[in-house]
Amino acid sequence: MRSKLVIMVKEPHPGRVKTRLGRDIGLTVSAWWFRHQIGALLRRIEDPRWDTILAVAPDVEGLTSRIWPAHLPRVAQGRGDLGYRMSRLLRGLPAGPVCIIGADIPDITRPHIAKAFKVLGNHEAVFGPAPDGGYWLIGMKRARPPHRDILTNVCWSSEHALTDSARSLGDVNIAHVATLRDVDTVDDLKLL
Repeated sequence: MRSKLVIMVKEPHPGRVKTRLGRDIGLTVSAWWFRHQIGALLRRIEDPRWDTILAVAPDVEGLTSRIWPAHLPRVAQGRGDLGYRMSRLLRGLPAGPVCIIGADIPDITRPHIAKAFKVLGNHEAVFGPAPDGGYWLIGMKRARPPHRDILTNVCWSSEHALTDSARSLGDVNIAHVATLRDVDTVDDLKLL
């Protein structure tokens, strides 16, 4: 069973992506940053050790978009909050280890992803924490299908997101990998 790396992406339209960053630097500039950040991320992390899949939104536009590399398979994120969309991906992809990452973490490298898949050998789940209490990566071994209630009752965009998400997985052994920062505001950009 091949490992699968899923990258959550949105079409980079001004006002639809990185809106908190857009309040600081302008919506067009933040959308431009996001588009180029994704391109750089894909160049850094594609690897023959895992299959890279784009989870796109909005569904129809993302599935047919010419912005994303044509050689990468795409799946629709679908409706619902972030937890529901990630849960659907974790339940719906073919069996085997899956890691899901966001596209707004400039410091992700192949070794970060390889480490996450490696720890899934001895753990059922893995998180890559973020300094703000959230996370940049969630992964599951998926030896058995995850239950439907995972990633529910999570206070997203808060310092409780990681704790709430881990609690929702139930009684599974969880590992943590490197802490990385995502970019939500101009202050986050300055810290890079």
